[in-house]
Amino acid sequence: MKLLIAEKPSVAMEFAKVLKINTTRKNGYLEGQDWVVTWCVGHLVTMSYPEKYDEKLKFWNLNTLPFLPKEYKYEVIPAVQNQFDIVKGLLTRDDVTEIYIATDSGREGEYIYRLVDEMAGVGESKIRKRVWIDSQTEEEIQKGIREAKDWKEYNSLSDSAYLRAKEDYLIGINFSRLLSIIFGKRIAKDLDEEKVSISVGRVMTCVLGMVVSREREIRNFIKTKYYKIIGNFGDETSSFKAEWKVSESSKLYNSPLLYNESGFKSEENAKKFIISLKDKKAIVSEIKKSKQKENAPLLFNLAEIQNECTKVFKIKPDETLEIIQELYEKKLVTYPRTDARVLSTAIAKEIGKNLNGLYKNFKDEEISGYISKMINEKYSTNLVKTKYVNDSKITDHYAIIPTGQGLENYDKLPDLKKEVYKLIVKRFIAIFYPAAEYNKVNLTIDVEGEQFSSSGRVCIKPGFLEVLKNRKNDNQEESENLDILSNLKKGQEVNVLNYETKDSETSPPSRYNSGGMVLAMENAGKLIEDEALREQIKGAGIGTSATRGEIIKKLERIKYIEINSKTQIITPTKKGEAIYDIVNKSIPDMLNPDLTASWEKGLDMVAKKEIDPKTFMDKLEKYINSKIDKLVLR
Repeated sequence: MKLLIAEKPSVAMEFAKVLKINTTRKNGYLEGQDWVVTWCVGHLVTMSYPEKYDEKLKFWNLNTLPFLPKEYKYEVIPAVQNQFDIVKGLLTRDDVTEIYIATDSGREGEYIYRLVDEMAGVGESKIRKRVWIDSQTEEEIQKGIREAKDWKEYNSLSDSAYLRAKEDYLIGINFSRLLSIIFGKRIAKDLDEEKVSISVGRVMTCVLGMVVSREREIRNFIKTKYYKIIGNFGDETSSFKAEWKVSESSKLYNSPLLYNESGFKSEENAKKFIISLKDKKAIVSEIKKSKQKENAPLLFNLAEIQNECTKVFKIKPDETLEIIQELYEKKLVTYPRTDARVLSTAIAKEIGKNLNGLYKNFKDEEISGYISKMINEKYSTNLVKTKYVNDSKITDHYAIIPTGQGLENYDKLPDLKKEVYKLIVKRFIAIFYPAAEYNKVNLTIDVEGEQFSSSGRVCIKPGFLEVLKNRKNDNQEESENLDILSNLKKGQEVNVLNYETKDSETSPPSRYNSGGMVLAMENAGKLIEDEALREQIKGAGIGTSATRGEIIKKLERIKYIEINSKTQIITPTKKGEAIYDIVNKSIPDMLNPDLTASWEKGLDMVAKKEIDPKTFMDKLEKYINSKIDKLVLR
């Protein structure tokens, strides 16, 4: 008999259908002629609290720190004891000879099963195979079971999962207790509360630091006013504006009168400069005409879709993940917890199946229209040599795309979930559309050594923008400038209508919204607005795609941050700022995104067998010891 264990009941049902187990559902499992299918309900087993090691550890005391057990204890979560007992009984049943592990295909899914296996005492006699799938379509499930590998091939991923849990556990317990003992009474007094325990987390505290640092940067920001010079050229029927910018030929090059390369510190000096230009000739010194192409953006990974849903629908990242998880379980999209924004070569070669499924089964006029145009215009579906396919940028899973299946479930979805699904579909279809094309003109006007610049751009072929209509809007002024600028020639003199000053001022940085915070976490604390640049510098982030939304949610739950329900803007609470100050004074590197990202990188290296798990654990214990020694001896 073969046993398959999934992470959730709903997922188990899909496997059971594919395995054609039609018998009545039993208590916690399904059984057919050759297969038994059962499920976890998320985590069934967890790490034990310190008091399970020693009753004395229930009380927080400096003498019991650091807490670094030689062997770790685990226990069944009381609320799911019944399901654990059922799963254990099946895992150890005499007639079960093969176990197929079908928990979610990622580090956390691996950890969920390994804990159950260990706690159930399965032993080495049974064959275990790992099912790794990218979607829950029948074809993918069949392939996953057919190509399941020996579970030992995932041992390094399991090592990484165990280490991640131990790291969070040790840092959370040791530093939370340490700071609460030393600083708890002081914070309680400052906040006028009876008692305060300080909650510290490897990723959570770093994110709090990002929020507080940004808020204080905004709070302490002093706006600086400066003055630009705008020239109006042409005639009354056809004119254009150009902005002055200092150049090496300018009499103001390196002048202390300037705030920056295009602005004066004082309005008085700006106006004096304008007077100095009176009656001087304006000559077109340079004109560049070009055509520009812009390709569709890369596909969504979890962070990108979370950010998009925050902007478009004003929902939190954890809500977005819940929605996409449901779409995944209903076979509509591929695996959501992915960092990749590209496809694998193997998937790209079969992408026609996804498109055909959408075209035939998705009864949506807008989407059908886009695919019909693809067919009529004979747009290529050969993605293999495009930027949308790159095996080297895929670790566990490729980007989130529609499967083209499960569409019988679409009509039953609430409106918000339908809209999220359509966002994913549109981003997918856009990659098959041609590039958007623009005509652009850059112009430089020389006024006796002083240079003014202007530009114009207009979209001549929308290409993929037909699908992603709301993605960009041409600047109306630039479009109008194009015709005027295009008719000018190098060396031509142009009329000066007037010069004027334009007030400008420096701006403080923006607060994070919940989706932007996920992107900043993915990029190790850097909030990068430009999508292409984000992809270029992407490296080890803070947390993982599966946990970032939950971390933000926890910070809100423990009242360290507040999230505006309408705008999703994040601000720290008074309590959050007080905690930040304590951490900054005592363990400041816990607030450092680069350090936090380096720990995540280390876990990734363990998963890739680039470093030994013991090396990672030794480094972690040394770090905890050093921080406690420093504070206790202070």
